[in-house]
Amino acid sequence: MGAVASSDESNSPFFRPENMVHHTIAARIANASSASSKIRPMNVHLLRHALLALIVGTLVACTTTKQQNDPMPVPEMAPHGGAATTPKPPFTANVPTKSRWVPVEWGELPGVPQDSLNEAWNAWIKNCERPSTVFAGLCGDVRRLSIASEGEQRSWMMNTLQPFRIEAGTGSPDGMLTAYYEPVFEARRVQGNGFNVPLYQTPQGFGKRKPWFTRQQIDTNAEAQAALAGRAIAWMRDPVDMLVLHIQGSGRLMLTETDGRQRMVRVAYAGTNDQPYKSVGRWLLDQNLVRDATWPGISAWIAANPSRVNEMLWSNPRYVFFREEALNDFDAQFGPKGAQGVALTPGRSIAVDRNSIPYGTPVWLSTPGPTVSLNRLVFAQDTGSAIVGAVRADYFMGWGPEAGDVAGRVKQPLKLWAFWPKSLVSSAPHLR
Repeated sequence: MGAVASSDESNSPFFRPENMVHHTIAARIANASSASSKIRPMNVHLLRHALLALIVGTLVACTTTKQQNDPMPVPEMAPHGGAATTPKPPFTANVPTKSRWVPVEWGELPGVPQDSLNEAWNAWIKNCERPSTVFAGLCGDVRRLSIASEGEQRSWMMNTLQPFRIEAGTGSPDGMLTAYYEPVFEARRVQGNGFNVPLYQTPQGFGKRKPWFTRQQIDTNAEAQAALAGRAIAWMRDPVDMLVLHIQGSGRLMLTETDGRQRMVRVAYAGTNDQPYKSVGRWLLDQNLVRDATWPGISAWIAANPSRVNEMLWSNPRYVFFREEALNDFDAQFGPKGAQGVALTPGRSIAVDRNSIPYGTPVWLSTPGPTVSLNRLVFAQDTGSAIVGAVRADYFMGWGPEAGDVAGRVKQPLKLWAFWPKSLVSSAPHLR
């Protein structure tokens, strides 16, 4: 993914690879963007809890490949706002790659009248900062409608866009949803006082050697350490927290500067050492060090085996490098930039398999839970190495421990519909 889902793990995608947690949050998810748009003090317990799903989820990855049960039936719905449904037009099928698109009527999409489109419009305006050729012509209307009522926005969408049900090559419309988030950690600009874990920018001479040194070599090899000398952006307290950042591909740091002042900054994905990604959760299971890769088991193992933490970390040769980004009040309302190159919007951005859904495509997402129940407009703005398949999405939850707590629990059934301008409908990808 480009940003969060950008690291390879989450790649930003959670991910990017991974993501992360069981109480029901149907009401809370409606506030996911607002909850995640507030920067709260770091809650170590929640973050650690989230790490579990992360480490385990990493068995699959940020945007990982997971299988789910069939989603709940999709109810029929009459068109809203007076917009007429569009009959299925005759198409000549293109050669499909990872998905096929089946034109449907708007009535197939669940929950259209209930979605808060004003919330989604922020993501659409972000989409228009780097629109694809297909959607660039709609951006004038999108900006004009930013101050319109939700009824006007909905009517415009139904008159302008053709929905397509996304299916796998087998014809199945059923897929899987996971979620990812942007972690928040405390850090120091200067090493010491317990902050001894470096968060590195790309090393000197980066790109001349591929693949670069492994994670273990970065910690132990003199040549690797020489290339990274003076390249630490900041110093963290816990190597496991550092691993969370590597997996998510992006994060926020409450950074104490050399003069003692504190400020919030973002560290965004800048590249990797091009080594293969290996799950530390899988390693613990394979070594028979834990029977079940649940957080209590992993946490207990770490507490009982502090001398083996590096061994666990080194089981994953992949290493992620970061760049520091300023975080002003406006930028703090959004997540890091995804693979599309626009800032992610909590609750409205998803990471997808770009061989199934092009970046910038508006998508209708439907999932029955169990962690979150959603019927809403989202945008394909990111990707991740583990986000693979036609009906597969990684949902950007926001940032901080509360977002991480929710994101770690999300692994549930999914249905997706892509929107395409009616005027360009014959160019829609992977038509059946």
